[in-house]
Amino acid sequence: MIKNNSLIEHQLKKRSVLFCHLSKNSEASLIEQQLELVIEEPLSINVQGQTYSVIMRTPGEEKEHAAGFCLSEGLVDHPDDIVDIALCDGENSNVVAVMLTKERAEKISDLLNRKGFVSQTSCGICGREIIDDLNLILTSVPERIFLSFRQVIDIVERMDDLQNLKKRSLASHAALVFDRNLNIISYAEDAGRHNALDKAIGGLFLNHELKRCAVALISSRASYEMIQKCARAGIEIVISMSIPTTLACELGQRLGMTLAAVRKNKMFIFTGQSRIV
Repeated sequence: MIKNNSLIEHQLKKRSVLFCHLSKNSEASLIEQQLELVIEEPLSINVQGQTYSVIMRTPGEEKEHAAGFCLSEGLVDHPDDIVDIALCDGENSNVVAVMLTKERAEKISDLLNRKGFVSQTSCGICGREIIDDLNLILTSVPERIFLSFRQVIDIVERMDDLQNLKKRSLASHAALVFDRNLNIISYAEDAGRHNALDKAIGGLFLNHELKRCAVALISSRASYEMIQKCARAGIEIVISMSIPTTLACELGQRLGMTLAAVRKNKMFIFTGQSRIV
């Protein structure tokens, strides 16, 4: 089914960014331009009156999203297992309520009682409150490292040589962590972009070396949770290979982080431009 333009308009938000062409043979100059970023917001999925999960997603098709989620989680097997799916506060709500039949709820009571969701919340919680709850564990990062445009090029070029799993499978993501001298201090690959970053950061954490973290290069886009992970590790600069989401930019700006994206020979700086000189 082809999406209509009115839905897509609600899934994008314009943001002023700094843009430049990267070249080793010439000096880069920054130009301000408008980009359309994919919107990212939390969605609380409530089942039988209790929060089951909080998911970061692009707004739109919330009822369909909740139905698909419930199917994949094993909460339902058939549409008839669902009595109702409703948005708790109008069409722009970040909370969707799913009511199952009594028989189905009893059958999956163990799943409903699990504690694997992000935040135990009431039905009336709004998206901003969910984000504020998640932000409690985050603090601003210091400004101790500065990169030139050519150093950004060198960092990005180093990823291809290390992605051995991708070379064999063509189906993996990578995360590199650098110290302030731009030495690679950790690296990981995984089929999941979050997993790759967790592994790269986790190794440093276990070895009591998080204080060495300065720059992260990720092969994927930078979504909210990727920035959250980097912030917890004290990483100042995050360079992604795809454009970040709106929520990632908001979080990066609030924490004083530098978010940049490199696509082919182009670099976009979304927050913390002072570190790219």
